[in-house]
Amino acid sequence: MKNKTAHTDKELIKAYVNGESKALLILVKKWHQPFCKIAFSYVKSSAIAKDIAQESWVVVVDKLDTLEDVDKFKSWAIQIVKRKALDYLRKKQRQTKHLTFYKEDVEFEENSEESINEKKEKLRIAIKKLTLAHQQVIRLFYVEERSLTEISELLNISVGTVKSRLFHAREKLKNTIK
Repeated sequence: MKNKTAHTDKELIKAYVNGESKALLILVKKWHQPFCKIAFSYVKSSAIAKDIAQESWVVVVDKLDTLEDVDKFKSWAIQIVKRKALDYLRKKQRQTKHLTFYKEDVEFEENSEESINEKKEKLRIAIKKLTLAHQQVIRLFYVEERSLTEISELLNISVGTVKSRLFHAREKLKNTIK
């Protein structure tokens, strides 16, 4: 493993799978920068792109021994980076959506004399007044930031039911708080 450029991805992967840890270092040095550039093309932040590339390496290293056709390493690894970047964007979009909901639908009066803690307490009490089913979807969606599909699988109900419960829970919270 002396000459870094003389080794193909295939040789490096086989060497790593056979226990030669230096081969992985060479592979990482070769591909880390391109991974960062690909991630950056999606997220437009170099710090986040570096994090995504790092997370992608965790998956690549973990699954490297399961790669059936090592000649396809490049496309396989790039797909992992792209998926990680898209996952980040989806999560960010969900968070923005949640914030928008709270800003638009659950408006507290700005000039109110209530403290933030009192407002939080009001919301907590209002949530406790909801049915258990509504409390579950609120907690999973807003606190644990689960997707509708994940909630559906966890509670063993349809996605439509999850949407319905979220809608009704929000309506009850709006009415209770206002």
